[in-house]
Amino acid sequence: MICFPNAKINLGLHVVARRTDGYHNIETVFYPVALKDALEIVPAQGEKGTFRQTGLHISGHPEDNLVMKAYRLLSSIHKIPEIDIHLLKKIPFGAGLGGGSSDAAFMLKLLNDYVGIGLSDDTLESLAGQLGADCAFFIRNKPVFASGTGNVFENIEISLAGYSIVLMKPDIHVSTPDAYAMIQPSQPEHSLKNIIRLPVETWKGQLVNDFEKTVFQQHPGIRDIKEQLYASGAVYASMSGTGSAVFGIFKGQNPVFQLENNKQIKTYLIQ
Repeated sequence: MICFPNAKINLGLHVVARRTDGYHNIETVFYPVALKDALEIVPAQGEKGTFRQTGLHISGHPEDNLVMKAYRLLSSIHKIPEIDIHLLKKIPFGAGLGGGSSDAAFMLKLLNDYVGIGLSDDTLESLAGQLGADCAFFIRNKPVFASGTGNVFENIEISLAGYSIVLMKPDIHVSTPDAYAMIQPSQPEHSLKNIIRLPVETWKGQLVNDFEKTVFQQHPGIRDIKEQLYASGAVYASMSGTGSAVFGIFKGQNPVFQLENNKQIKTYLIQ
C-alpha cells in the first residue's frame, strides 16, 4: 500500500501564552498544500521488517524517524505484521512545513487501513498527538483554526482555489526551540479567525507570523526571500511556522513571477 503525505503552511501564527509545562499556546490556521512525500508499506521480505528512506537526505538514526515512531506506537496497542517500509522524502525538513509530522500521521492511517483495525479519526488524532504537536492535523488533513499547543482544532471555511503558491526553502536551519525561546507571547490585536475570512489581497500587513520578528533578525536571508516574493507579484507572503520556508500566494493558476536564481534556495510551485 502506498500513500502521499503532504505538507502544510501556516496562515498567520500568534504565540499567545507561555504554559506552565514549558510549552506555548498558539493560534494559527493550518492549510494543507500539495507538496508530497511518498510512503509505501509491503509485507516483509525477511523475518524482520525494514525501513528505507530515499530522496532528501535526513540525518540521524532511522529508528528515530517519526514514521518508525508511529509504527512502534500502533504496534504497542495492536498486533501489526512485519512490514518493509519505504519513505521517499520530497518535503524539505526544518522548514515549518510539517513534513515529518505528516509522514507520522499518514503512517498511522496507512497501518489502520492495511491491518483493518478500524480506528476512528478521533482515536487516530489522539495517537498522532502523542508523536508531535502538528501530527494530529494531518489525520483529517483539512484547513483548521488551531489553538492550544496546535492540537485543538476548529473547522474553518477557507480556500485558495484560483491562487498559486510559490514556496521557497533556503539552505538555512531554524531551531524551533530557539525560535520559541526568543519569542515574547502576547494576545493578538486582531482576531486571526476574522482576518483569515477577509479577501486574500487584504491579508498583507494584517495576517502575521509572530516568529518573523525574531527569526528575521537572526536570519536576514529569510526576510529577503519574503521581500523578493512581494516584489515578484505575490498578494501575500509569509514564513511558515518557525521557518525557514517562506511562501508567496499569487493570483491565478499560471503566475508570472521573477525570482533570483540561487542554487541555495529550493523553489516549488504549488497549484
